[in-house]
Amino acid sequence: MASTPLQQKIDEIRRDEIVLRAGGGAQAIGRQHDKGRLTARERIAILTDDFFELGLWAAWQMYADWGGAPSAGVVTGIGTVAGRQVMLIANDATVKAGAFFPMTAKKVLRAQRIAMDNHLPLVYLVDSAGVFLPLQDEVFPDEDDFGRIFRNNAVISAMGIPQYAAILGNCVAGGGYLPVLCDKLLMTEGSGLYLAGPALVKAAIGQVVKHEDLGGAKMHAQISGTIDFREKDDAACLDRLKRLVAMLPADPVKVRCDAKSGKADKIAGIVTGDARQEYDVRDLLPHLLDAEPFDEYKAEFGPTLVCGYGRLGGVAVGVVANQKKRCKSPSGELQFGGVIYVDAADKAARFIMDCNQTRLPIVFLKDVNGFMVGRDSEQAGIIRSGAKLVNVIANSVVPKLTVILGGSYGAGNYALCGKAFDPRFLFAWPTARYAVMGGEQAASTLLDITISKLKRAGHTPDADELTELRRKVEASYQEQTDIRYAAARLWVDAIIEPAQTRSALLTALSVALRHDDGRAFKTGVLQT
Repeated sequence: MASTPLQQKIDEIRRDEIVLRAGGGAQAIGRQHDKGRLTARERIAILTDDFFELGLWAAWQMYADWGGAPSAGVVTGIGTVAGRQVMLIANDATVKAGAFFPMTAKKVLRAQRIAMDNHLPLVYLVDSAGVFLPLQDEVFPDEDDFGRIFRNNAVISAMGIPQYAAILGNCVAGGGYLPVLCDKLLMTEGSGLYLAGPALVKAAIGQVVKHEDLGGAKMHAQISGTIDFREKDDAACLDRLKRLVAMLPADPVKVRCDAKSGKADKIAGIVTGDARQEYDVRDLLPHLLDAEPFDEYKAEFGPTLVCGYGRLGGVAVGVVANQKKRCKSPSGELQFGGVIYVDAADKAARFIMDCNQTRLPIVFLKDVNGFMVGRDSEQAGIIRSGAKLVNVIANSVVPKLTVILGGSYGAGNYALCGKAFDPRFLFAWPTARYAVMGGEQAASTLLDITISKLKRAGHTPDADELTELRRKVEASYQEQTDIRYAAARLWVDAIIEPAQTRSALLTALSVALRHDDGRAFKTGVLQT
C-alpha cells in the first residue's frame, strides 16, 4: 500500500525531531556531563512524571550563520511535578551555552504567556550564558525581547502565580534577575550567579576576584543571602524542587485525561494529507471527542462550517470545524469545502456567542482556504459576515484551542482563531500549511510581479526563463508554507501527529480550565 502524503510527512517530522532533541549534539552533551551536570532534557525527565513539550521546532533552520540554535536553546512545556501541573522552562546549555537568541526570548515569553493566561505555576531550570552577543540588538531592547521576561516575572508574582527557579550552571548578567524575581530560589555548587563574571569585573573596575567569591552558591547562601537553598548537585536540587512543588495545593481534576473515544490512529484512514482530498469532518469528531452524541448546531444551515456541542474528557465543549467536502445549500448553490460562505460565517458567529454565554471552551479544527470571493458573495455581504465572525472570536472570554489540520490561509486563518486571536494553545498536523493564500494562487501572483519588474527594467524573459522563475517562486513559497517554517517562528505551539490530537487537546483543556477571570462577554458594534 502506497504511503500517503500525511504518513510521509509524519516520518519526516519524526526524523527531524530526533535531531532537535539532541540539542547541541553528542560532544556538547559530553561536555555538560564532564562538568557533573545533566542536560535540560535529563533534568526534566527526572523532575516530571510526564511532559508535553511546546516549541520544539523554535528556530528551525534559523541562525545558520551562527551554527544554528536547535529548539532555540531552551526546552519548554507542561509537566507534572509531584502531581501538580507546571510550566517548565529549561535552558539547554548544549546549545551555545544556553545563550539567548531572538527566538529564545520569544519562546520563553510564549511559555510565560501560557502560564499567565492559565494561572499555571512556573519552574525555571537556569543554565545560561545570557544574551547571544552577536545578535544582542535583536535580543535586548524591545517589548517582546529579553527584558520582557523579567517584567513578566514581576507581574506573574503580583498575580499570585508561584514561580520556582533552580540555578544549575551559569546565570550571568541581566539573566540573573530571572531567578531572583521568583518565589523560591535553589542553586547548586559550582554554579555562578552574578551581573558580571571575573574577567568582566577585572576589565571594568580592575578588581581581581575568584568565581566563588563573586557569585558562587556558598557566597550567595552565606553572605549575600540571595538564594534560599544551596544544593550539592543536580540530583539533590531536583529532589528538593519536587518537595517544594508538592507543597502547592493539589490540582483539581476537571478533565478526565484517561477518557477513551475511538481509535486515534484511525484518523489516518480518513485524511490522507492531500490538499485536494475531500472528506467529511464529522468523521473525525468521534476520534477526538468522548464517546457521546455530538449535537450539531444548525446542521442544515451554513454547511461549510460544522458547529456543535460535545464532550472532551468529560467537559462540555463547543466545536467549530471546516467541512472539507462539497455541499449544497438549501437554495441549491454548490459550496466548496474549506471555504467560508456568508451563511457559514453567520452561523459560526452566532454559535461562538452562545458558547461564551454558557462559558463553554471552544475547539477550532481548521482546514480553510479562506472566505468565498466574487460578485455574488460580495453582494451577499461576505465582508460584513466575516467581520462579525472575527469580532466575536476576538472578544471571546472562554478558552480557545486551535488545531490546524490542513490549510490555514488568509482571512480564514483569522476567522477560525489563528495565532493573532489568542488561542490558549495552537497545534498543527505535519501537513498543515500556513500562508496568506494558497500556493498556486500565490505563485501565479508572485510570478506576475517578478515578470513586471523585469519588464520595467527592460528585460522580457523568454520561455526557459519563465519556467525557471516559476520553479524558484513555487519552491520559495512552498518552503514558507511548510508548517515547520511556522513552528520555527512560534506561530504554532507544537506539531502533533493526528493520532496525538485527542491527547494534546486533553492536556491543553486541563490547563485552560485552571482559571476563568470572570470577564463578561462583550462584542462592541456588530455589522448585522
